[in-house]
Amino acid sequence: MQPIFNIAEICASKDIKDCILSPGSRCAPLTVSFVRHPDINTITISDERSAAFIGIGIAQQTKRTVALVCTSGSAAYNYAPAVAEAFYQHIPLLLLTADRPPEWIGQQDGQTIQQNNIYGSHVKASYTLPTDYNHPDAIWHCERIISEAINASQQEPKGPVHVNVPLREPLYKEAEEEPKFGQVKTISIAKTQTVLTTESWLQLKDEINKAGKLLLIAGQQNYNTDHLQLINSLINESGIPIVAGILSSLYEETEVIHNADAIFLAVKPEETKALKPDLLITFGDSVLSKSLKNFIRKNKPKQHWHIQEAGPVADTFQSLTTIIPVKPAYFLQILTEIKKDKQYLNLWLEKENKARKKFTAFINSPLPFNEFQAIANVMEQLPDNSILHLANSMAVRYADYIGLTGKKNIEIFANRGTSGIDGVVSTAYGAALATEKLVTVITGDMAFFYDRNAFWNNYTAENLRIVMLNNHGGGIFRVIDGPSKLPELDEYFETKQSLTAKYLASEYGFSYYYCQNTDELTKAFKNFFHSSDKPVILEVETDSKTNTAIFKEFKNLMN
Repeated sequence: MQPIFNIAEICASKDIKDCILSPGSRCAPLTVSFVRHPDINTITISDERSAAFIGIGIAQQTKRTVALVCTSGSAAYNYAPAVAEAFYQHIPLLLLTADRPPEWIGQQDGQTIQQNNIYGSHVKASYTLPTDYNHPDAIWHCERIISEAINASQQEPKGPVHVNVPLREPLYKEAEEEPKFGQVKTISIAKTQTVLTTESWLQLKDEINKAGKLLLIAGQQNYNTDHLQLINSLINESGIPIVAGILSSLYEETEVIHNADAIFLAVKPEETKALKPDLLITFGDSVLSKSLKNFIRKNKPKQHWHIQEAGPVADTFQSLTTIIPVKPAYFLQILTEIKKDKQYLNLWLEKENKARKKFTAFINSPLPFNEFQAIANVMEQLPDNSILHLANSMAVRYADYIGLTGKKNIEIFANRGTSGIDGVVSTAYGAALATEKLVTVITGDMAFFYDRNAFWNNYTAENLRIVMLNNHGGGIFRVIDGPSKLPELDEYFETKQSLTAKYLASEYGFSYYYCQNTDELTKAFKNFFHSSDKPVILEVETDSKTNTAIFKEFKNLMN
């Protein structure tokens, strides 16, 4: 088993500091080696689906590859939702799945399925270790595979990598066969930096100068103070408008166009032509605003450049003409040389200010208690230097309309790789375990209860704050035109449920606040963000039909 024990040593030597273990028998040698390694922090999470999302949350905070270990059979499949999310968010995970020896696959042996390449195209690479280690070349092969797998997870674009580990019995060795940690063979990759040649930049610069209207769109990305400074310089000195929703983490720059969805609610069809760019430059990952995506798709620029250091590039706007394989910060820096007439920037700012005034009037108006205004209150109360996780469906959309103001130094995350509701709370839980900062997650009731196993562990994330919007169903389906008009809406789309978080909070020993009006919400905020020795849940109960009516009123007001 020493080659298996060496896996933990290779991980530690290649800067993997965290390993999440899920209980099982077949994975015993892996579990023992990681638990007993002095330089690796291990936690045990029984639900593999939750474990993998917790791994995402930890990796987002540490910026390092997180290892995950599970037993054979369906346990490995339970990683799949998080694996897909990590793949599209470029989050480094090392998935170590224990397996039966190959001769027992398909022989009706317990906990045995086809595990080779189980995650298909949603991992950067997939490997299978040797089954026997009697020959020195097999040991060399094993060590080489682990190095290659970790390297693949850490190379841009980062992402999940799978290593299937067939293990023969006996799995539990005698006490004298303690794992020995020492020198192992590793393969490292030297860091490089890609830059544009002078010729390439001069050619691109010429194209920029020829283009009349230049627009930048920032997709989802991590909070980066260097980016903020560069964006500030670009707007103030170069006169280039930059559209960036809340997930772009550029909320601190007041001259950024933050409210694309609100703008396109308010803009008349005849006004869109003036907003159409001649040259579009994009960077970052997914763009949340559907209105913005539709606007560009219908008003395609003559050229569209995307800035991405490595990896496949999506043609989200159906207009891609050029890929520039450098880091966005590098390109933004050299882009500050450009000087553009500010007329196009001022037009975008005019539309932004008009939309913002209408939105402010709406959000401050006297309305029945609703989740839109409740989230606005939460966003306003968020402490500086904290972390915010947003669930999919309405929570992230509300937050995008509302936005953040001021230099609050808040890191914002959302599982927009696949945009599913699974794993929302687990991801935030993982973040809370990996940082001392306060971590707030805003989630709807469906995502909250779907991921309730996030709490089924032995680790107290006392810095976790959960805002659960309970409208007792999938309220977004009342907003979407298709299902909202169907007679099956109530039972089969909104899927009504009567649960509350009260008993869950009691079961797990969490602090719990409940509100169903503005006064109760204000009262809850007096203590909600204060220091605590346990996670805190704030349940905000609203009526789904009222929420829908108010959201439609908001859209009508913006028009």
